[in-house]
Amino acid sequence: MSIQNFLEDVLLVTLPEEPHSGNELETLNEIAGEGCRRDMIIDFSRVEVLTSQSICGLMILDKYLSAAGRQLIFCNVSLEIRNIFKRTGLEVVFKFADDEYAALQLVRRASCLYG
Repeated sequence: MSIQNFLEDVLLVTLPEEPHSGNELETLNEIAGEGCRRDMIIDFSRVEVLTSQSICGLMILDKYLSAAGRQLIFCNVSLEIRNIFKRTGLEVVFKFADDEYAALQLVRRASCLYG
């Protein structure tokens, strides 16, 4: 997993092939739970396996960021992984963008509307 400062107030996180196999999502939840003042864009381009444990970690992350008034956007999500979100009914819970720059546009649009 890599975490980069995409912009001053936006983190770009690239998940590994199997985000549940390590403590990647726990690390992100610790960052968000400590009063994160940044939006997060999660790059799924490497993700091949998404488990219920991974989905649970992403839901917790979304909860922390929402409570802090921050955005969570997923990008570069393959059709197979996107179908997992669709089948679980979570496609309407999370925000999706085609790539990092489209995700950044969503973050910027929301910050203009709300703040």
